[in-house]
Amino acid sequence: MVSRSLPQLRLVDTPRGPLTYTLTRKRVKNLNLRVGAGGEIMVSLPLTCSVKQADDFIREKSGWILDATARREGRQAEPLPPVSREEQARLLGEALTRMYPLVAPLGVAFPVLKLRKLKSQWGNCHWAQGYITLNTALARCPEELRDYVALHELVHFLHHDHGPGFYARMDALMPDWRRRRKALKCYSGALERE
Repeated sequence: MVSRSLPQLRLVDTPRGPLTYTLTRKRVKNLNLRVGAGGEIMVSLPLTCSVKQADDFIREKSGWILDATARREGRQAEPLPPVSREEQARLLGEALTRMYPLVAPLGVAFPVLKLRKLKSQWGNCHWAQGYITLNTALARCPEELRDYVALHELVHFLHHDHGPGFYARMDALMPDWRRRRKALKCYSGALERE
């Protein structure tokens, strides 16, 4: 018989970006989701359900979770000024150029940069093909947030997933990346409007 387990911290890639949540397995009938006052995400998992079901549940509810967090913090999505295609290329190219020296000594070749309107991501890395795609909406965000996304994608050339090695490298290269990631969530509405 499976008994209640100690809480487990989980990290899940969702359509709205990576989310960390606390999973507790207990005697409940349904998956239960709570967002605490400090923005912490907690899931209670029935003893008969798999951890994969909890991860899938977080992915499915990611939009609601981020909206609930924004409401609790009393913030609204920031209005973003329009930026021309040429300006997008310049601003995002500069972010990649600024962040590249952090990973160059680790053997990462300078990637090709592609720009696209992405519906649910700020960027993605195609490490096997040697290129990064950045969302054109990111050009309208503050410089420090463009830098965070550019570095995030560059680190994927070293660590292809969001495992412990990836986050350890982010901690080493950009110690305040979690603050920047949180700030970027204020702009998540721009993804739908881009």
